[in-house]
Amino acid sequence: MRRGQMRAGRYSGFAKRCMAIGVILAFMAVACLGRLIGIQLLDGRSTAQAATQSRTTTVPISAKRGRILDTNGNVLAQSVERYTLLADPYAASLFEPVACGSNQAKSLGYCHQIDDQPVGATGAAAVARLLATVLDGVNAMELGAKLDGVSRYQVIQRDITPELKRKIDDLHLAGVVWCELSSDRIYSTGTQLGALLGGVDDEGNGASGIEQMMNDELTGTDGYEVYQQGNGGEQIPGTMTDSEAAVDGSDVTLTIDQDVNWYVKKVLREGKEEFGAAWAIGAVQDLQTNEIIALEDTDEIEAGSDDAKLNVSQAVSETFEPGSIGKVITMAGLLQAGLHKATDQFTVPYSMTKNGQEFHDPTNHGSEHWTLAGILQNSSNVGMVMAAENYTNEQRYEFLTKFGIGQSTGLDLPGESDGMLAGADAWDGRTRDTVLFGQGYTVNALQLTNVVATIANKGVRHQQSLIKSVTDAQGRVTSEEHGGRRARDRRAGGGGCAQRHGVGGRGIRQRCQGGRLPRGLEDRHRRGRRRGRPSDLDRVRLVRHHPRRQPPLRGHRGDQGSAEGRIRQSDRRPVVRQDW
Repeated sequence: MRRGQMRAGRYSGFAKRCMAIGVILAFMAVACLGRLIGIQLLDGRSTAQAATQSRTTTVPISAKRGRILDTNGNVLAQSVERYTLLADPYAASLFEPVACGSNQAKSLGYCHQIDDQPVGATGAAAVARLLATVLDGVNAMELGAKLDGVSRYQVIQRDITPELKRKIDDLHLAGVVWCELSSDRIYSTGTQLGALLGGVDDEGNGASGIEQMMNDELTGTDGYEVYQQGNGGEQIPGTMTDSEAAVDGSDVTLTIDQDVNWYVKKVLREGKEEFGAAWAIGAVQDLQTNEIIALEDTDEIEAGSDDAKLNVSQAVSETFEPGSIGKVITMAGLLQAGLHKATDQFTVPYSMTKNGQEFHDPTNHGSEHWTLAGILQNSSNVGMVMAAENYTNEQRYEFLTKFGIGQSTGLDLPGESDGMLAGADAWDGRTRDTVLFGQGYTVNALQLTNVVATIANKGVRHQQSLIKSVTDAQGRVTSEEHGGRRARDRRAGGGGCAQRHGVGGRGIRQRCQGGRLPRGLEDRHRRGRRRGRPSDLDRVRLVRHHPRRQPPLRGHRGDQGSAEGRIRQSDRRPVVRQDW
């Protein structure tokens, strides 16, 4: 009896416990069902939106930086499509190669193998082995070490070409590695125009040279795409909700002629060697358009290199005393002020002492009977000092500034120096006379070139230009007057003084004539001369400068030769008598 009661009690307790558990499970089921109903019916829209939001990404579309072209349309600098190879080390640690011939391979449509053999590893080691088959010069073990970790972002390699990207895509490593679009700036000029063109920084912005000066025009506007992506980062078709196309940067066309510039570089290298100079610089200007068609130095710097980003072109940064070309300015001032005519006669000794200061001519000679034109032709320092006896300090300073000495060129090139010209009231007893023959002040190559061009243009100083045009991505020319060409022309002599006094046409050009150009241009010059027409050679002037390694002898303040740049003289006969 007692056993039956005990068994009944145990069964009753077990039943109660089962009922209690059942009730608990029932409540849990009701709670889950209620939650499910809430999610599906009440919160379904917000849940779906949250899921969509988690899959939605905004992908930037990089704009291509504009090109830099020479005056003939030759590409000097351009951006090309490149990619950055990125990886997810955590995803790499979970990577399992798909064996060829497996059901998984048949389902996915691809498999992983190396030279028709299994990968032979899993995780980061397997990813590294696969990548090493397409990345040149990459060691699989070193790459595996780079992929070993729990981070979610690792740069593997930059400057991936589109061809290499396609090979990486064929490895089927989506979700583990991917390529991000970028660009690379390449230059076709070698060491030509290296520091002048400059370079860009890691962000693709101009860091120096023309790349920096024209950065706003060259830089485009990035676009974007908004879409949903799958687990591997791929775009889910039909999910794009917003987009804006990228606008590429504008092309900048320079006035530089690459062929002429190449020749100038060659001449400068030869001149540097010939004269034993520390460096040499040169500039060529078109007299009709006032465009700078060559601007070079002897630095062997490649555009885009670290040196190009850290240095500026010596052709715009270096300043020097112009030497005998400064006599051209003095000649123009004397004629314009009415102090002399080109035919006025002087007896010029080799040396003279004035106010306790001794002056010499570049070469020794006896007393010469020269006209004012002859003083200029023979580059006589003593003759210039004699002719300028009544030429006041204020007049000397005025004409120097009218020719652009000590003034900005208006080109605003990075690193450009304006030279140095002290005010007339700051000149000492010697400087007031040395400025007559190009000493006591400094200029850059562009300023000196424009001095020569001013004389050739009958005393009118024009604004130089280096930027020919800016063309946007749609082919519209947005600007044709960059680099200071908006400025007005200025008369250096107040009305073409040199031409009116009979020396601007040929006599002065004897000392200002530019160097020879390539043979094709010289042939055109000769043909034009035979036919009685102006030629291309008449339109250009080359000024070059080779500083000496050793300074001239102390006390010798004659023509230093190198400051004048050894400009080759014209073969034309002067039209003004030089002696008497």
